[in-house]
Amino acid sequence: MTVTYVVDGTRITTLEDFWAEAGRSIGCGGYFGRNLDAFADCLRGGFGTPDDGDYVIEWRDHETSRHHLSHPETARQLELTLARCHPRNRDRVAVRLAEARAGRGPTVFDRLVEIIEDELPGGLRLR
Repeated sequence: MTVTYVVDGTRITTLEDFWAEAGRSIGCGGYFGRNLDAFADCLRGGFGTPDDGDYVIEWRDHETSRHHLSHPETARQLELTLARCHPRNRDRVAVRLAEARAGRGPTVFDRLVEIIEDELPGGLRLR
């Protein structure tokens, strides 16, 4: 029997809000990773999701999330990354930050959708 996890897009205005909402709806004990790599790992099963991958994620009011997780939030996240990343990565992160500030390139929302679609092909329902 396929399990459906519902993510409420009206609760999401930042990436941190997304982690909390994903933890509430999908994760074990409120936790579902706090970075993109951990999120991808959790989607593979065993961390709140069925090991057999028999589940779907229904992201309700996803347009609200898309709006909030757009380029300004992407820039904010990249600023946080730039402040703590290894010196060898700073130039690459700075380029991505400049792109986000200019309203170009993938957004946080785009990246989350991409990860879900990669890890759970056909398992994302945007409502």
